[in-house]
Amino acid sequence: MPSPSSSGDPVRPVPTSPAKAVPTKPNARGLLCIWHGAGLGFWLWLLASRPPISWRQWLRIASITALAPLNSLSNFLEWVVYGRRIARQKIEHPPIFILGHWRSGTTLLHNLMTLDPGLTYSNLFQCVAPDNFLLTESWVTHLTRWTLSKTRPMDNMANDWALPQEDEMALVLMTKMSPYLMLAHQKDPSKYARFFDMTDVTPAERQYWQSAVLRFMKKLTMRANKPIVLKSPPHTYRVPLLLEMFPNAKFVYIYRDPYAVFNSGVHLRRTLFLENGLGEPYYDSLEDDVLHTYSHCFERYESTKHLIPAGQLHEVRFEDLEADPLGQIKLVYEKLGLTGWPLVEPQIQQQLPELLKYKKNKFEMAEALMRRVYEAWKPSFDLYGYPSRLPEDGPPASQH
Repeated sequence: MPSPSSSGDPVRPVPTSPAKAVPTKPNARGLLCIWHGAGLGFWLWLLASRPPISWRQWLRIASITALAPLNSLSNFLEWVVYGRRIARQKIEHPPIFILGHWRSGTTLLHNLMTLDPGLTYSNLFQCVAPDNFLLTESWVTHLTRWTLSKTRPMDNMANDWALPQEDEMALVLMTKMSPYLMLAHQKDPSKYARFFDMTDVTPAERQYWQSAVLRFMKKLTMRANKPIVLKSPPHTYRVPLLLEMFPNAKFVYIYRDPYAVFNSGVHLRRTLFLENGLGEPYYDSLEDDVLHTYSHCFERYESTKHLIPAGQLHEVRFEDLEADPLGQIKLVYEKLGLTGWPLVEPQIQQQLPELLKYKKNKFEMAEALMRRVYEAWKPSFDLYGYPSRLPEDGPPASQH
């Protein structure tokens, strides 16, 4: 079991220089980005919202424009073929939501839990083509698999159409209401900030968002009538809304050394802005944005988790999961009353050699930056039991 000072991304204080990481892989996902799944109506709406656009992104913009009418046609054909079946479909099993801030270990937890053949999940293709995957997934994935990089652009984890992916990608394309609109509007939080916790949306917007969530989950159920494991960091802000929709849902919350979350979070935003932006990437406020987003996420979750009924929430420390994945997932099953552990245990054991080979990004942090993170996130350091690892007589961050 690791000590409280350990973390997934090694961090050590250095006297100078800001946080450094393994360089972002340029064009790691090739031409494809999240907006290639947009229909024509969404694409025209996004362009009308006046996102920053650069001529350097002409190939990305041209290819999205070319695909948008085809996506709309596929969406319409799926509605014709499957519309009635989708409307009639029931969601028979309470979903399982994996919660946690970005880079807290939600992907590892998601990948491990979805090894259970008794559970199902949304995969990458279904999240990129949420309105037509029933019609297109079986053949489009075979034709386009070559366009995907073998690993994700923000880290070294495997990447494939069939692998688990976060449903927020689907929701931004289905609803136009998601914090992931920041990928197009990197300088303008007013375009997306209210979609984190959804507390400031109108009743009509709320109903539309909920209907899209249900439609997406009905389609996943049509593919496999099993409990759905959904992983999206924005859901961490939405516990009351999710409980309103699914009062019997189960939740797994994962947390991690805040320094590792900060460094990896900044790196994540750099990568996503580069891979999905329509203009020149905007990095000027990355650190401030990550500090604010994490504080909001932490405060929102801690102030609403009491609403989750007893036996429906379990919390996991990332460092414990990394050190003992088998034991920690077994504990998740025991605490949430999930069946199927005898089926998932051998699957995890089989994956352990690959997990041990996985190489995380490594970071260094200037002491002043560590102090700034610690002062901003001290409540989470204290609550989750992580030490500051700072000299006690150091100057306050405001002096740097």
